[in-house]
Amino acid sequence: MSTATSTTTATAPAGQPPVSRRAKRQQGALGRSVLLHVLSVAVLVVALYPAVWMLVSSFKPTNEIVGDPSLLPSSAGLDNFRTALAGIGGVSFWTFTWNSLLLAVLSVVGTVLSSAVTAYAFARIDFAGRRVWFAMMIGTLLLPFHVLIIPQYIVFQKLGLVDTFVPLLIGKFLAAEAFFVFLMVQFMRNVPKELDEAARIDGCGHVRIFGSIMLPLLRPAVITSSIFAFIWSWNDFLGPLLYLNSPEKYPLPLALRLFVDQTSVSDYGAQIAMSVLALLPVMLFFLVFQRFLVDGVATQGLKG
Repeated sequence: MSTATSTTTATAPAGQPPVSRRAKRQQGALGRSVLLHVLSVAVLVVALYPAVWMLVSSFKPTNEIVGDPSLLPSSAGLDNFRTALAGIGGVSFWTFTWNSLLLAVLSVVGTVLSSAVTAYAFARIDFAGRRVWFAMMIGTLLLPFHVLIIPQYIVFQKLGLVDTFVPLLIGKFLAAEAFFVFLMVQFMRNVPKELDEAARIDGCGHVRIFGSIMLPLLRPAVITSSIFAFIWSWNDFLGPLLYLNSPEKYPLPLALRLFVDQTSVSDYGAQIAMSVLALLPVMLFFLVFQRFLVDGVATQGLKG
């Protein structure tokens, strides 16, 4: 029996670890995998807790939102949503929503059109001082917005444009968003210049090349810019706070503060309910276009 056992051990493949060592390695890998999943779930819970708290609190009475440590409400209801939909200050919720939607859509249109044209000039047209102007444009990204608040407000006040949407939109149509211009310039530089040369041989000018060749190829960058422009405009609070004075012109972020009054009773329930309603368009917009956002990021790595 001992001879048979020794023979079996000797005929085992050379270099193969013993069964006990292999089992220990498998157990160690399983333990690391479990630990990694536990840490991931913990981080996910911490990251999603504010959103869950806001969603649950929108169904709570106002007196249970502040000072109540429990997450689940003792009596859930839709009163907060009814109050939010009824509006405040004589202005309905749908007016606030229309103002936000108008600002967001016009911001997307202005940002995409002006940034695409400006990016084409920097990426495809060789003019005097192109690199200097491009460097100056990139330098505006380092300039804090708060430095420009007072000069811009004085200019718009002198022009009589305060309490209008013009101060919030004019920069979008003048390619003042250097981030989007830079994004599209980097995308255009990856497009082969042979396409432009072939189009010029066929008699196309810059307008035809931009509209028929460059703009269709720029689709991932355009959609990426549209997503960011829409979300940034929809969530903008400081700009409307500075330039809008009439409640009927307020967008949703500015309307939220109307429910909080430090001198009287604050309706936190209606404010949170309106916050939930205000998040829905952004979430739907992102869910619809997230595939294009991923395609845009992936296409940045392709070379012509």
